[in-house]
Amino acid sequence: MDRAAITGWGHCVPPSVITNDDLASVMDTSDEWITSRSGIKERRISHVENSDMAVVAGSRALAAAGLEPDDIDFLIVATCTGDRQIPSTACLVQAKLGTTKAAAVDINAGCTGFVYGLNIANGVIAAGTARRVLLIGVEKISAYLDFDERSTAVLFGDGAGAVVLEPALGDEGIRSMTVGSDGTLADALTATGAGTEYIGRPEPLRIVMDGREIFRNAVVQMGEAALRAVKDADLDLADVDLLIPHQANIRIIDSIVRRLDLDESKVFTNLHRYGNTSAASIPIALSEALDEGRIAPGSVVLLVAFGAGLTWGATAIRWGDRVEPLGQSDAELPPTELTGLELLIDEQRKKKAEDRARASVL
Repeated sequence: MDRAAITGWGHCVPPSVITNDDLASVMDTSDEWITSRSGIKERRISHVENSDMAVVAGSRALAAAGLEPDDIDFLIVATCTGDRQIPSTACLVQAKLGTTKAAAVDINAGCTGFVYGLNIANGVIAAGTARRVLLIGVEKISAYLDFDERSTAVLFGDGAGAVVLEPALGDEGIRSMTVGSDGTLADALTATGAGTEYIGRPEPLRIVMDGREIFRNAVVQMGEAALRAVKDADLDLADVDLLIPHQANIRIIDSIVRRLDLDESKVFTNLHRYGNTSAASIPIALSEALDEGRIAPGSVVLLVAFGAGLTWGATAIRWGDRVEPLGQSDAELPPTELTGLELLIDEQRKKKAEDRARASVL
């Protein structure tokens, strides 16, 4: 039975940056408050749609794998902030990217979406129903932020990351996979104002989070998932060359590293630059780790995530021989002259106007 290996990778982050000081100018917070509690210094705000970031990241992953869009059999987009409810963002990406021969589907497992996507991609390749899968994690969470919700507004940013998966050769590829969920804790991290539940209810669109509940469960479930993935791969923690955790909060990451007793040199973090990009978090980090030479041929890479649902998952991957892209894509986002703060303020203004319009109709 085949298993999947990652043969291409790429990421896309919007050019507009919003710093902690920028946020402090429009809400009751400070750089010290945000940094000490999360480790985040800045994040990116998108001036384009979710699917546009996905196309750029996908194009770069295809080029790295030496493939063309019509080589892809299956397109998976992991996101909780899709362009539309219907159709899937994957179908919009397919049309823009030109993966005309691919089946296309979205999955929503919150911040664990990319790991869930790896599980699905590995499954369809193992079953022989697809040979080449393009998996994209992408989020435009800035559209869901609310300046009145300080605990969440300072945490999230926009971006996309992508990988190409093909049948593995030798002992490379996904060696183990574990995923889980606990729907009884769904309200611990949710978005109000979106979905059929809110039809007829003029509730603002925003992310709401129980920080303590999330922290406690994230540390426990990510730690257990990581241990299970290593064991199921017939490895020891000492065999792990690089841990790439979901980039949500430096305190959560530090707690997991202590629990696993890993050396900090074996942990990749970039949340200080991008904040929490949800399903895009791990693929962006994986792409940057490769670009920075943190992954060598034969490396054991451990990915672990936790997100809304509540969901969690981990996978142990034995990297193949190639750590350099076969090609480069010239895909880029269109330019913008707006700063991250200007984009976010404009988004807030539009949301407030929409909230007032819905309330007046009801």
